[in-house]
Amino acid sequence: MKQEADENLDPATEAKVWPCASHRSHTTIAKYAQYQASSFQESLKEEQDRIAAGAPKTDDSKKKKTPKTIKFGTNVDLSDEKKWRPQLQELMKLPAFARVVSAGNMLSHVGHPILGMNTVQLYMKVPGSRTPGHQENNNFCSININIGPGDCEWFGVPDAYWGVIANMCEKNRTNYLHGSWWPDLQELYDENVPVYRFHQKPGDMVWVNSGCVHWVQAVGWCNNIAWNVGPLTARQYTLALERFEWNKLHSFKSIVPLVHLSWNLARNIKVSDPKLFETIKGCLMRSFRQVCLSLDFVKQCGLQTKFHGRTRTDASHYCGICEIEVFNVLFVKEQERRHVVHCIDCARRQAPRLEGFVVLEEYHLNDLCQVYDNFVLHSVQGQTLPGQVPTPPPSSCTPTPLT
Repeated sequence: MKQEADENLDPATEAKVWPCASHRSHTTIAKYAQYQASSFQESLKEEQDRIAAGAPKTDDSKKKKTPKTIKFGTNVDLSDEKKWRPQLQELMKLPAFARVVSAGNMLSHVGHPILGMNTVQLYMKVPGSRTPGHQENNNFCSININIGPGDCEWFGVPDAYWGVIANMCEKNRTNYLHGSWWPDLQELYDENVPVYRFHQKPGDMVWVNSGCVHWVQAVGWCNNIAWNVGPLTARQYTLALERFEWNKLHSFKSIVPLVHLSWNLARNIKVSDPKLFETIKGCLMRSFRQVCLSLDFVKQCGLQTKFHGRTRTDASHYCGICEIEVFNVLFVKEQERRHVVHCIDCARRQAPRLEGFVVLEEYHLNDLCQVYDNFVLHSVQGQTLPGQVPTPPPSSCTPTPLT
Protein backbone atom coordinates (compact mmCIF):
# COMPACT_ATOMS: atom_id res chain seq x y z
CA MET A 1 0.00 0.00 0.00
CA LYS A 2 1.47 3.35 -1.06
CA GLN A 3 2.06 5.68 1.90
CA GLU A 4 4.24 8.57 2.99
CA ALA A 5 7.75 7.49 4.00
CA ASP A 6 7.43 8.67 7.61
CA GLU A 7 4.15 6.93 8.40
CA ASN A 8 2.59 3.47 8.36
CA LEU A 9 -1.20 3.40 8.65
CA ASP A 10 -3.51 0.49 9.26
CA PRO A 11 -5.66 0.11 6.09
CA ALA A 12 -8.83 -0.40 8.14
CA THR A 13 -8.50 2.08 11.03
CA GLU A 14 -5.99 4.57 9.54
CA ALA A 15 -4.18 4.46 12.90
CA LYS A 16 -0.38 4.53 13.01
CA VAL A 17 0.97 1.00 13.41
CA TRP A 18 4.28 -0.85 13.02
CA PRO A 19 3.24 -4.07 11.20
CA CYS A 20 3.43 -3.87 7.39
CA ALA A 21 0.89 -5.65 5.22
CA SER A 22 2.02 -7.30 1.98
CA HIS A 23 1.09 -10.26 -0.20
CA ARG A 24 3.50 -12.46 -2.14
CA SER A 25 3.17 -13.26 -5.83
CA HIS A 26 5.50 -14.09 -8.73
CA THR A 27 6.20 -12.48 -12.08
CA THR A 28 8.99 -12.00 -14.63
CA ILE A 29 11.41 -9.11 -15.10
CA ALA A 30 9.76 -8.24 -18.42
CA LYS A 31 6.25 -8.16 -16.95
CA TYR A 32 7.32 -6.04 -13.99
CA ALA A 33 9.11 -3.64 -16.33
CA GLN A 34 5.81 -3.24 -18.20
CA TYR A 35 4.09 -2.55 -14.87
CA GLN A 36 6.74 0.07 -14.02
CA ALA A 37 6.25 1.81 -17.37
CA SER A 38 2.45 1.79 -17.17
CA SER A 39 2.60 3.08 -13.58
CA PHE A 40 4.78 5.98 -14.72
CA GLN A 41 2.48 6.79 -17.65
CA GLU A 42 -0.57 6.69 -15.37
CA SER A 43 1.07 9.03 -12.85
CA LEU A 44 2.15 11.39 -15.63
CA LYS A 45 -1.40 11.52 -17.00
CA GLU A 46 -2.82 12.25 -13.52
CA GLU A 47 -0.36 15.11 -13.11
CA GLN A 48 -1.20 16.53 -16.55
CA ASP A 49 -4.94 16.31 -15.80
CA ARG A 50 -4.42 18.04 -12.44
CA ILE A 51 -2.49 20.89 -14.07
CA ALA A 52 -5.13 21.23 -16.79
CA ALA A 53 -7.86 21.44 -14.14
CA GLY A 54 -5.88 24.04 -12.20
CA ALA A 55 -6.03 22.01 -8.99
CA PRO A 56 -3.39 22.66 -6.28
CA LYS A 57 -0.71 20.02 -5.86
CA THR A 58 -1.70 19.05 -2.30
CA ASP A 59 -5.49 19.29 -2.21
CA ASP A 60 -7.74 17.75 0.44
CA SER A 61 -9.46 15.46 -2.04
CA LYS A 62 -6.16 13.74 -2.81
CA LYS A 63 -5.54 13.06 0.88
CA LYS A 64 -8.92 11.36 1.24
CA LYS A 65 -8.34 8.98 -1.64
CA THR A 66 -7.98 5.30 -0.81
CA PRO A 67 -4.26 4.42 -0.90
CA LYS A 68 -3.20 2.46 -3.96
CA THR A 69 -1.97 -1.09 -3.76
CA ILE A 70 1.43 -1.22 -5.44
CA LYS A 71 3.76 -4.00 -6.57
CA PHE A 72 7.41 -4.28 -5.59
CA GLY A 73 9.69 -6.47 -7.72
CA THR A 74 11.98 -7.79 -5.00
CA ASN A 75 14.84 -10.33 -4.79
CA VAL A 76 15.32 -10.85 -8.53
CA ASP A 77 18.19 -13.34 -8.80
CA LEU A 78 21.16 -12.25 -10.94
CA SER A 79 23.48 -15.12 -9.98
CA ASP A 80 23.57 -16.75 -13.43
CA GLU A 81 27.06 -15.80 -14.64
CA LYS A 82 26.29 -16.74 -18.25
CA LYS A 83 23.10 -14.72 -18.49
CA TRP A 84 24.39 -11.64 -16.63
CA ARG A 85 28.10 -11.78 -17.50
CA PRO A 86 28.41 -8.17 -18.88
CA GLN A 87 26.65 -6.70 -15.84
CA LEU A 88 28.64 -8.76 -13.33
CA GLN A 89 31.91 -7.86 -15.04
CA GLU A 90 31.03 -4.17 -14.67
CA LEU A 91 30.78 -4.68 -10.91
CA MET A 92 34.40 -5.88 -10.85
CA LYS A 93 35.36 -2.22 -11.42
CA LEU A 94 34.30 -1.46 -7.85
CA PRO A 95 37.00 -1.19 -5.16
CA ALA A 96 37.87 -4.50 -3.51
CA PHE A 97 35.94 -3.79 -0.29
CA ALA A 98 32.67 -3.48 -2.26
CA ARG A 99 33.03 -6.35 -4.74
CA VAL A 100 30.72 -9.34 -4.77
CA VAL A 101 33.75 -11.65 -4.89
CA SER A 102 36.97 -10.72 -3.10
CA ALA A 103 39.60 -12.51 -1.02
CA GLY A 104 38.93 -9.96 1.72
CA ASN A 105 35.20 -10.73 1.77
CA MET A 106 34.25 -13.45 4.27
CA LEU A 107 31.23 -14.42 2.19
CA SER A 108 33.52 -15.35 -0.71
CA HIS A 109 34.90 -18.12 1.51
CA VAL A 110 31.55 -19.84 2.12
CA GLY A 111 32.23 -22.01 -0.93
CA HIS A 112 28.68 -22.07 -2.30
CA PRO A 113 26.12 -19.45 -3.38
CA ILE A 114 23.87 -17.81 -0.82
CA LEU A 115 21.36 -16.04 -3.03
CA GLY A 116 21.29 -12.31 -2.42
CA MET A 117 24.27 -12.42 -0.07
CA ASN A 118 27.32 -13.52 -2.07
CA THR A 119 25.34 -13.13 -5.29
CA VAL A 120 23.67 -10.03 -6.75
CA GLN A 121 19.94 -9.36 -6.55
CA LEU A 122 17.83 -6.77 -8.36
CA TYR A 123 15.02 -4.72 -6.80
CA MET A 124 12.55 -3.11 -9.23
CA LYS A 125 10.47 -0.33 -7.70
CA VAL A 126 7.63 2.11 -8.22
CA PRO A 127 7.05 5.05 -5.83
CA GLY A 128 6.12 3.80 -2.38
CA SER A 129 7.83 0.40 -2.67
CA ARG A 130 9.14 -0.52 0.76
CA THR A 131 11.85 -2.67 2.24
CA PRO A 132 10.64 -2.97 5.88
CA GLY A 133 12.92 -2.59 8.89
CA HIS A 134 15.60 -5.22 9.36
CA GLN A 135 19.23 -6.01 9.98
CA GLU A 136 21.10 -7.90 7.27
CA ASN A 137 21.38 -11.67 7.62
CA ASN A 138 23.85 -12.46 10.41
CA ASN A 139 24.67 -8.75 10.66
CA PHE A 140 26.83 -8.67 7.55
CA CYS A 141 27.44 -5.42 5.70
CA SER A 142 25.64 -4.75 2.44
CA ILE A 143 26.14 -2.77 -0.75
CA ASN A 144 23.19 -1.11 -2.49
CA ILE A 145 23.49 0.80 -5.79
CA ASN A 146 20.60 2.84 -7.17
CA ILE A 147 20.48 2.46 -10.97
CA GLY A 148 17.75 5.11 -11.16
CA PRO A 149 16.11 7.04 -12.63
CA GLY A 150 14.30 7.92 -9.37
CA ASP A 151 15.48 8.32 -5.76
CA CYS A 152 15.18 6.09 -2.71
CA GLU A 153 14.77 7.34 0.85
CA TRP A 154 16.74 5.52 3.54
CA PHE A 155 16.34 5.34 7.31
CA GLY A 156 19.17 3.89 9.41
CA VAL A 157 19.81 3.24 13.10
CA PRO A 158 23.22 2.25 14.56
CA ASP A 159 23.69 -1.36 15.66
CA ALA A 160 23.87 -0.38 19.34
CA TYR A 161 20.12 0.42 19.35
CA TRP A 162 18.80 -2.79 17.78
CA GLY A 163 17.74 -4.15 21.18
CA VAL A 164 15.63 -1.06 21.84
CA ILE A 165 13.90 -1.48 18.48
CA ALA A 166 13.37 -5.21 19.11
CA ASN A 167 11.57 -4.36 22.37
CA MET A 168 9.51 -1.70 20.60
CA CYS A 169 8.48 -4.28 18.00
CA GLU A 170 7.12 -6.51 20.76
CA LYS A 171 5.19 -3.59 22.26
CA ASN A 172 3.73 -2.85 18.82
CA ARG A 173 2.59 -6.45 18.28
CA THR A 174 5.12 -7.52 15.71
CA ASN A 175 8.18 -9.77 15.82
CA TYR A 176 11.63 -8.29 15.24
CA LEU A 177 12.98 -11.36 13.39
CA HIS A 178 9.93 -12.94 11.81
CA GLY A 179 7.67 -9.91 11.35
CA SER A 180 7.40 -7.16 8.74
CA TRP A 181 7.52 -3.73 10.38
CA TRP A 182 7.91 -0.02 9.65
CA PRO A 183 8.98 2.04 12.70
CA ASP A 184 7.18 5.18 13.81
CA LEU A 185 9.83 7.91 13.82
CA GLN A 186 8.31 9.85 16.71
CA GLU A 187 8.32 6.74 18.90
CA LEU A 188 12.01 6.24 18.11
CA TYR A 189 12.78 9.86 18.96
CA ASP A 190 10.87 9.50 22.25
CA GLU A 191 13.16 6.57 23.13
CA ASN A 192 16.26 8.64 22.20
CA VAL A 193 17.04 6.40 19.24
CA PRO A 194 19.05 8.31 16.60
CA VAL A 195 17.78 7.89 13.03
CA TYR A 196 19.84 8.73 9.96
CA ARG A 197 17.62 9.77 7.04
CA PHE A 198 18.84 10.50 3.51
CA HIS A 199 18.04 10.24 -0.19
CA GLN A 200 19.92 7.83 -2.45
CA LYS A 201 20.24 9.44 -5.88
CA PRO A 202 20.75 7.51 -9.14
CA GLY A 203 24.34 6.24 -9.18
CA ASP A 204 24.73 6.50 -5.39
CA MET A 205 26.15 3.49 -3.57
CA VAL A 206 24.98 2.94 0.01
CA TRP A 207 27.22 1.01 2.41
CA VAL A 208 25.15 -0.54 5.21
CA ASN A 209 27.52 -1.21 8.08
CA SER A 210 27.56 -4.31 10.29
CA GLY A 211 24.35 -4.62 12.27
CA CYS A 212 22.77 -1.37 11.05
CA VAL A 213 18.96 -1.43 11.39
CA HIS A 214 17.48 0.11 8.25
CA TRP A 215 14.33 0.49 6.14
CA VAL A 216 13.94 1.95 2.65
CA GLN A 217 11.18 3.47 0.51
CA ALA A 218 11.28 4.33 -3.19
CA VAL A 219 10.56 7.99 -3.90
CA GLY A 220 10.45 7.53 -7.68
CA TRP A 221 10.62 4.78 -10.28
CA CYS A 222 13.98 3.06 -9.87
CA ASN A 223 15.93 -0.19 -9.92
CA ASN A 224 18.50 -1.15 -7.29
CA ILE A 225 21.11 -3.89 -7.10
CA ALA A 226 22.37 -5.22 -3.79
CA TRP A 227 24.53 -7.89 -2.16
CA ASN A 228 26.31 -8.51 1.13
CA VAL A 229 29.97 -8.31 2.06
CA GLY A 230 31.89 -9.47 5.12
CA PRO A 231 35.01 -7.43 5.91
CA LEU A 232 37.71 -9.51 7.60
CA THR A 233 37.48 -7.64 10.90
CA ALA A 234 36.96 -8.79 14.47
CA ARG A 235 33.84 -6.63 14.80
CA GLN A 236 32.16 -8.09 11.72
CA TYR A 237 32.94 -11.69 12.68
CA THR A 238 31.85 -11.16 16.30
CA LEU A 239 28.54 -9.55 15.31
CA ALA A 240 27.87 -12.36 12.83
CA LEU A 241 28.62 -15.00 15.45
CA GLU A 242 26.50 -13.29 18.11
CA ARG A 243 23.52 -13.11 15.75
CA PHE A 244 24.11 -16.76 14.76
CA GLU A 245 23.70 -17.75 18.42
CA TRP A 246 20.76 -15.39 19.00
CA ASN A 247 18.99 -16.81 15.95
CA LYS A 248 19.30 -20.30 17.43
CA LEU A 249 17.60 -19.16 20.63
CA HIS A 250 14.71 -17.70 18.62
CA SER A 251 14.30 -20.57 16.11
CA PHE A 252 15.35 -18.36 13.22
CA LYS A 253 17.47 -19.80 10.42
CA SER A 254 20.92 -18.25 9.94
CA ILE A 255 21.33 -17.87 6.20
CA VAL A 256 25.13 -17.83 6.62
CA PRO A 257 26.51 -21.16 7.95
CA LEU A 258 28.91 -19.60 10.45
CA VAL A 259 30.53 -22.84 11.62
CA HIS A 260 31.23 -24.03 8.09
CA LEU A 261 32.46 -20.54 7.18
CA SER A 262 34.79 -20.43 10.19
CA TRP A 263 36.52 -23.67 9.18
CA ASN A 264 36.89 -22.38 5.62
CA LEU A 265 38.40 -19.14 6.90
CA ALA A 266 40.89 -21.17 8.92
CA ARG A 267 41.83 -23.07 5.76
CA ASN A 268 42.00 -20.10 3.40
CA ILE A 269 43.30 -17.00 5.16
CA LYS A 270 46.16 -15.80 7.32
CA VAL A 271 45.01 -13.65 10.24
CA SER A 272 47.22 -11.01 11.85
CA ASP A 273 44.53 -9.37 14.03
CA PRO A 274 44.77 -11.04 17.49
CA LYS A 275 41.12 -10.41 18.37
CA LEU A 276 39.81 -11.82 15.08
CA PHE A 277 42.15 -14.81 15.42
CA GLU A 278 41.04 -15.59 18.98
CA THR A 279 37.35 -15.35 18.09
CA ILE A 280 37.65 -17.65 15.07
CA LYS A 281 39.84 -20.08 17.01
CA GLY A 282 37.28 -20.15 19.82
CA CYS A 283 34.50 -21.02 17.36
CA LEU A 284 36.63 -23.82 15.88
CA MET A 285 37.33 -25.21 19.34
CA ARG A 286 33.66 -25.25 20.37
CA SER A 287 32.52 -26.84 17.11
CA PHE A 288 35.29 -29.46 17.29
CA ARG A 289 34.22 -30.30 20.84
CA GLN A 290 30.62 -30.67 19.65
CA VAL A 291 31.76 -33.02 16.88
CA CYS A 292 33.72 -35.18 19.35
CA LEU A 293 30.83 -35.35 21.84
CA SER A 294 28.41 -36.27 19.04
CA LEU A 295 30.65 -39.07 17.78
CA ASP A 296 31.11 -40.39 21.34
CA PHE A 297 27.33 -40.48 21.81
CA VAL A 298 26.89 -42.34 18.53
CA LYS A 299 29.34 -45.00 19.76
CA GLN A 300 27.47 -45.26 23.08
CA CYS A 301 24.30 -45.97 21.11
CA GLY A 302 26.03 -48.85 19.35
CA LEU A 303 25.96 -47.18 15.94
CA GLN A 304 28.76 -46.71 13.45
CA THR A 305 29.25 -43.55 11.47
CA LYS A 306 29.55 -43.75 7.72
CA PHE A 307 32.02 -41.46 6.01
CA HIS A 308 30.11 -39.32 3.56
CA GLY A 309 32.70 -36.70 2.61
CA ARG A 310 32.01 -33.42 0.89
CA THR A 311 33.44 -31.24 -1.86
CA ARG A 312 34.41 -27.60 -1.38
CA THR A 313 31.32 -26.41 -3.26
CA ASP A 314 28.70 -28.55 -1.49
CA ALA A 315 25.99 -26.54 0.26
CA SER A 316 25.95 -26.52 4.05
CA HIS A 317 23.42 -28.63 5.92
CA TYR A 318 20.60 -27.45 8.16
CA CYS A 319 18.36 -29.44 10.48
CA GLY A 320 15.07 -30.24 8.77
CA ILE A 321 13.22 -29.64 12.05
CA CYS A 322 14.74 -26.61 13.80
CA GLU A 323 16.82 -25.23 10.87
CA ILE A 324 20.02 -24.95 12.91
CA GLU A 325 23.29 -25.45 11.01
CA VAL A 326 24.54 -29.05 11.20
CA PHE A 327 28.30 -29.38 10.83
CA ASN A 328 30.22 -32.59 10.04
CA VAL A 329 28.03 -35.14 11.90
CA LEU A 330 24.72 -35.59 10.08
CA PHE A 331 21.85 -37.55 11.62
CA VAL A 332 19.80 -38.68 8.63
CA LYS A 333 16.37 -40.29 8.59
CA GLU A 334 14.03 -41.03 5.72
CA GLN A 335 10.78 -39.08 5.91
CA GLU A 336 8.16 -39.13 3.15
CA ARG A 337 10.67 -40.65 0.72
CA ARG A 338 13.22 -37.94 1.45
CA HIS A 339 16.41 -38.22 3.45
CA VAL A 340 16.21 -35.46 6.06
CA VAL A 341 19.22 -34.17 8.01
CA HIS A 342 18.69 -33.65 11.75
CA CYS A 343 20.79 -32.00 14.44
CA ILE A 344 21.66 -34.21 17.41
CA ASP A 345 19.04 -32.58 19.66
CA CYS A 346 16.15 -33.11 17.24
CA ALA A 347 17.37 -36.64 16.49
CA ARG A 348 17.39 -37.52 20.20
CA ARG A 349 13.91 -36.07 20.66
CA GLN A 350 12.64 -38.48 18.02
CA ALA A 351 14.74 -41.46 19.13
CA PRO A 352 16.71 -41.20 22.40
CA ARG A 353 19.07 -43.97 21.26
CA LEU A 354 19.05 -42.86 17.59
CA GLU A 355 16.94 -45.81 16.45
CA GLY A 356 16.26 -45.56 12.71
CA PHE A 357 18.94 -42.94 12.06
CA VAL A 358 21.95 -43.19 9.78
CA VAL A 359 24.91 -41.14 10.97
CA LEU A 360 27.16 -39.59 8.32
CA GLU A 361 30.53 -37.91 8.81
CA GLU A 362 31.78 -35.29 6.34
CA TYR A 363 35.33 -34.75 7.61
CA HIS A 364 37.79 -37.09 9.30
CA LEU A 365 38.76 -35.90 12.77
CA ASN A 366 42.41 -35.88 11.74
CA ASP A 367 41.60 -33.43 8.94
CA LEU A 368 39.85 -31.06 11.35
CA CYS A 369 42.73 -31.39 13.82
CA GLN A 370 45.17 -30.44 11.10
CA VAL A 371 43.14 -27.37 10.11
CA TYR A 372 42.85 -26.33 13.76
CA ASP A 373 46.58 -26.75 14.46
CA ASN A 374 47.64 -25.00 11.27
CA PHE A 375 45.47 -21.97 12.00
CA VAL A 376 47.93 -19.72 13.81
CA LEU A 377 48.29 -16.00 14.33
CA HIS A 378 50.54 -14.43 11.73
CA SER A 379 52.60 -11.34 12.39
CA VAL A 380 53.12 -8.50 9.97
CA GLN A 381 56.35 -6.57 9.77
CA GLY A 382 56.76 -4.40 12.84
CA GLN A 383 53.93 -6.12 14.77
CA THR A 384 54.53 -7.95 18.06
CA LEU A 385 52.38 -11.01 18.77
CA PRO A 386 50.96 -11.54 22.28
CA GLY A 387 53.63 -13.03 24.55
CA GLN A 388 56.42 -12.27 22.08
CA VAL A 389 59.41 -10.18 23.18
CA PRO A 390 59.94 -7.40 20.64
CA THR A 391 63.28 -7.43 18.87
CA PRO A 392 65.06 -4.08 19.17
CA PRO A 393 65.58 -2.38 15.82
CA PRO A 394 69.12 -2.27 14.47
CA SER A 395 70.97 0.88 15.48
CA SER A 396 71.70 3.38 12.75
CA CYS A 397 74.54 4.90 14.78
CA THR A 398 78.17 4.07 14.14
CA PRO A 399 79.43 1.98 17.07
CA THR A 400 82.21 3.49 19.18
CA PRO A 401 85.36 1.39 18.74
CA LEU A 402 86.61 -0.38 21.84
CA THR A 403 89.92 0.79 23.19
